[in-house]
Amino acid sequence: MSRMQQQYNNWQIESNDAIIWLVFDKKNASVNSINREVMEELSDILDTIANDTTHKGMIIASAKKNGFIAGADITQFNQFQDTEEAINLLRQGQAIFNKIQKLPLPTVAMITGFCLGGGMELALACRYRVAEDNAKTRLGLPEVKLGIHPGWGGTVRMPRLIGALGAFNLILSGHTISAKAAYKLGIVDVVVPKRHLVRAAMYYALHHPKPHQPTFLQKLSNRKLARYFLAPLMRKKLREKANPLHYPAPFIALDNWEQFGVTGDAPMEQEAKTCGKLFLSDASKNLVRVFFLQERLKNQAKDVKWAAKHVHVIGAGTMGGDIAAWCALQGLHVTLQDREAKYIAPAIKRAYKLFLEKLKEPYLVQKAMDRLVPDVAGIGVDKADVIIEAIFENLAAKQALFKEVERRSKPTALLATNTSGILLDDINTVMQRPERLVGIHFFNPVPKMLLVEIVKGEKTTLNVIDQATSFTRKIDRLPLQVKSTPGFLVNRVLMAYLLESLNLLEKGMSPIAIDKAMLAFGMPMGPVALADFVGLDVCLAISEYLAPYLHCKVPVRLSEMVAQGKLGKKSGEGFYKYTKSGKPIQPKEKKEGPAALENISDQLISRMIEESISCLKEQIVADADLLDAGMIFGTGFAPFRGGPMQYAKSKGVSISAGTVEA
Repeated sequence: MSRMQQQYNNWQIESNDAIIWLVFDKKNASVNSINREVMEELSDILDTIANDTTHKGMIIASAKKNGFIAGADITQFNQFQDTEEAINLLRQGQAIFNKIQKLPLPTVAMITGFCLGGGMELALACRYRVAEDNAKTRLGLPEVKLGIHPGWGGTVRMPRLIGALGAFNLILSGHTISAKAAYKLGIVDVVVPKRHLVRAAMYYALHHPKPHQPTFLQKLSNRKLARYFLAPLMRKKLREKANPLHYPAPFIALDNWEQFGVTGDAPMEQEAKTCGKLFLSDASKNLVRVFFLQERLKNQAKDVKWAAKHVHVIGAGTMGGDIAAWCALQGLHVTLQDREAKYIAPAIKRAYKLFLEKLKEPYLVQKAMDRLVPDVAGIGVDKADVIIEAIFENLAAKQALFKEVERRSKPTALLATNTSGILLDDINTVMQRPERLVGIHFFNPVPKMLLVEIVKGEKTTLNVIDQATSFTRKIDRLPLQVKSTPGFLVNRVLMAYLLESLNLLEKGMSPIAIDKAMLAFGMPMGPVALADFVGLDVCLAISEYLAPYLHCKVPVRLSEMVAQGKLGKKSGEGFYKYTKSGKPIQPKEKKEGPAALENISDQLISRMIEESISCLKEQIVADADLLDAGMIFGTGFAPFRGGPMQYAKSKGVSISAGTVEA
């Protein structure tokens, strides 16, 4: 065992009580992720341990406080010269994890925090898995979100361990699950509180209980006949959520399993081959880019020391109520104000539903409810660290409110408006210290939309912007700093796109064709259906406000429909008719060919790109990458295309430092 004393850059090796402790502590990193050096060191360590006869077991743990292993080091994804290099790296990773599986002594993965991607695949190669019972413990194989599928044995070991249905529910979706959910599926052997985690890991390492085995039906699900029956059903369900032309990775993973199963060498070899090819695909390159855009937004204001504990929200409508609920869900004390209790009650009811969905455990739901306090009298204004205004869009009303709020609030309190378009420098004219006002603009629905625009007025100080950015990260949203101009970034570009689609309607194009074209492009919802969903009255109000800035006219048909009370989904009729349950009634129309649909999408995306370029020239957002991040996380712009600016580049438009060249 002399080589065990060798120093490694990323691994610590300790030995006690007949157990080898292999502790992952990636050098110069706050998070454990797997790269080439990490794997080479692990391979060397495993070769030594394979000859060990003095220990009864090995425990693999993390020295990082924030999790086990986040997965592969994604910076490597852009370094592959060709497909063969990617495939070879995957084969090497599979071989190293196979060494873990073949060790003569039992192996235990001691999981706390995140265990994702390559980290999950490493854990699957161990004989046992013990996990901490903590809300931050999350397990999964999210590779499809990066345009690839698991490549170090995950598509083979997971279905082998828990059966095809449970495994592919995770693999095809990329969802992560809690420790308790993983235990119920059979992925982990035991879930214990933190104080018992080491003891549990040691028990499995020393006493070698029978490892988890799939049930008879789970084993049966991987048999050839069952695969041929189940795969088409899973593929059909998958097509309802993803287009194989846009997101091929989950479909390829399913094809591999259907053809090769989970036994022998062929499934692993096929996994490496197809995953290696996906690394070099445009979809994967763009989705990896989106990942780094997200990380850029997450890393803003990391050094800001200021932290909020009490949030006061004024306005308990859909937006204000949901903002308050989300802040309470994230652990903050929240007071919610409106004119009467009857206006707050629906928000409290929605909050309870959200807490139940997210937290599951009754005691956690009750804790969250205790943090959300109705406050008709507005007592919270005097004590809050953050005050968010979320009343109706009226300048005079907002001015009156902030004049009073500024007088009563703590001098250090962050004063924020959730306005979707009114200029901050119009609102702050009544304030003694206008530099205190910042925009914190959420999008609807608040629990689902990651992006929050941090709006800077001419007088807003950088310190206030930093505090607003830091607060947004505290509540697990993605902050995007934008300049206070009409519509800011997202609404301005989105409205240009929506108005262009309505112009096509006025020219005789059918709503079905328009929506179908944009769904084929990769948008989550067609623009006409989106207008109905938002409300045609809302669209009209925003378009009347923004039309002069967008250099266009408000569509006549939109004004006429609102005048007729046809407001979209909420009234039962807009551009589509809706059932009582809110489902659209699709009229029968002739089908447009692919070329016609592509012409529609080209026209609408060109308008979006045109407005995006104008926003860059006006410096509404700092650069093209941040603009892409805003449109992806704020509107759902097709992530696999990388954002409107990235898409424009792919079509030959040169964009640099706010300048544009065709």
